[in-house]
Amino acid sequence: MTSYVFITGGVVSSLGKGITAACLGAILESRGLSVSMIKLDPYINVDPGTMSPFQHGEVFVTADGTEADLDLGHYERFVRTTTGRHSNYTTGRIYEAVIARERRGDYLGATVQVIPHITDEIKNSVKLGAGDADICLVEIGGTVGDIESLPFLEAIRQMGIELGRQNVMYMHLTLVPYIATSSEIKTKPTQHSVKELRSIGIQPDILVCRSEHPLPDDHRRKIALFTNVQENAVISATDVDDLYKIPMMLRDQGLDEIVVKQFGKTLPPADLSEWEAVVAAKQNPTAEVNIAMVGKYVDFKDSYISLCEALLHGGIHTRTKVNIHYLEAQDIEINGSGCLQDMDGIVVPGGFGERGIEGKIRTVQYARENGIPYLGICLGLQVAVIESARNLAGLKDAQSTEFNRTTSSPVIALVTEWETVAGVHEKRDEKSNLGGTMRLGAQKVLLTESSLAKKTYGKSEISERHRHRFEVNNNYREALEKVGMRFSGVSVDDLVEMVEIPDHPWFLASQFHPEFTSNPRDGHPLFKGFITAARTRHGNKAAKGAAA
Repeated sequence: MTSYVFITGGVVSSLGKGITAACLGAILESRGLSVSMIKLDPYINVDPGTMSPFQHGEVFVTADGTEADLDLGHYERFVRTTTGRHSNYTTGRIYEAVIARERRGDYLGATVQVIPHITDEIKNSVKLGAGDADICLVEIGGTVGDIESLPFLEAIRQMGIELGRQNVMYMHLTLVPYIATSSEIKTKPTQHSVKELRSIGIQPDILVCRSEHPLPDDHRRKIALFTNVQENAVISATDVDDLYKIPMMLRDQGLDEIVVKQFGKTLPPADLSEWEAVVAAKQNPTAEVNIAMVGKYVDFKDSYISLCEALLHGGIHTRTKVNIHYLEAQDIEINGSGCLQDMDGIVVPGGFGERGIEGKIRTVQYARENGIPYLGICLGLQVAVIESARNLAGLKDAQSTEFNRTTSSPVIALVTEWETVAGVHEKRDEKSNLGGTMRLGAQKVLLTESSLAKKTYGKSEISERHRHRFEVNNNYREALEKVGMRFSGVSVDDLVEMVEIPDHPWFLASQFHPEFTSNPRDGHPLFKGFITAARTRHGNKAAKGAAA
């Protein structure tokens, strides 16, 4: 039987439940257990696919094409598990399933209610997502006390009764604030948060207390006394300068041992040598580079969290300190591209909508003309194609039909049909709903012989994850090839997947999102290659400066 650890949060949101859950999963995995991970989100959206990155941050895409919460990215970066459609459930998705059953008459005319129908659907979804793993870690989004999360909390309370406390644990993450004016650590918010949790029938087994400073022993004893939690189960989660240190911090306080003992398992100690190696590599770089991230959501860093982490992974595996400079594409439209002149590499990430597009196109032109290593992701490929079409092929009106439906040179256009990784033929048009109408998930990519793409990956066939509606218009490929653009990767149904410029030091763009498959222990070939090229440019600049 799968054992469950349910992770809740209190006091304030954004405390790091996802990171904490992922780190616990990494420790348990290192002890020989198979781990599955689930995120339950209280919002009514069926999935986060249509939500603004400014509100929700990045939309993470799983291999099976599910648009999911960004915490699934944390899970996959820390635990060697592949998440999917059963790893993220929202209130909207749960209610959608229940209402569909009611319309079909599955409830035989019964009055459909939150208890038992909604809670039963939640419990069944959790069990489905757990699969046959030894331990399933289930994170409940939001904060205890929010009205939206009550059905999820009731469902996990019921699971504790139905499966037995020998198979279910509750871990609660809270904030222990430090009041600088009085130099005091305050435990009262944690006490009230646990009181709120206990009022709905859940007694936490573990408290993870986020704080600026380590919890003194007397504060741990006080929290344990007032919350009915064992003192050794009050874990101090202090702020760290590197999130990849967190598994060791939690291991050193015995968090994993508390879990395995309650579940009656006898296991070897955690082997976190891989994580120790990651931290050592990150802390001991032999060079550094400055990378420009030119986007339209740069004011909220969570919008590009997987991409930023993938760049740092590239730095870890090349022993390079990566300094990411977040630049607003609209600022480049207004003020020009002078802010890019000191950069060792330029990244243009994905995005939707017209705002900032001309700034991104100017960014590509600057990178191409000045020999700066360029990595384009999704929209970053599309603006690279538009830039070459305008400035090399002479198609001055070149544009994507996403931004100009009447352009005379639609080098990027809506593709109306394609084949999924499962071989299913899907279709769409401009009137299709935004939710769920994109080309999504892992698909096969064929790389051209002797290309930078194949050299970077070290193989001629790869699989990467997609999230987009618009593609390169194949009618313009020949014209673009004549002016020096190389289409070095295509899908099995001949859609453009990668482009490069052979006479450039390092210019590569992908229609897919390679950041979704990067992790700190393995890195990703595309980001290793990009950081290596940026490092070479940095070294060349330093050598020229010394010679001068």
